[in-house]
Amino acid sequence: MERPPGRTVVAVEGGTVVGSAKMGPNRPGRGAHIGTASFLVDPACQGKGVGRALGEYVIDWSRAEGFHGITFNAVVETNGPAVHLWKSLGFEVIGTVPEAFDHPEHGLVGLHVMYHRL
Repeated sequence: MERPPGRTVVAVEGGTVVGSAKMGPNRPGRGAHIGTASFLVDPACQGKGVGRALGEYVIDWSRAEGFHGITFNAVVETNGPAVHLWKSLGFEVIGTVPEAFDHPEHGLVGLHVMYHRL
């Protein structure tokens, strides 16, 4: 659970939690004007719009809270659906740390840093 000034939300379908997001400042102090977030979606619900709904919520909340932008510090480059989703919501890849993630199927792959100006 994210502590204030951040927030944690859940997506519920038919009384079952199908996803969650936590959001807040990326860094404390002088970096607190840039937000970040982390997401979880039940694998059985992937591809059904849960991630998009949570992402849209995070963007709207971050804008309403006065953040200047949102950064995701570690999006696995081989996670095509996530990269596609974030790009479709206005994020761009601003850099990739090579071989920063040991993927169970693909071995060492890069982690994208993605940013969305609000």
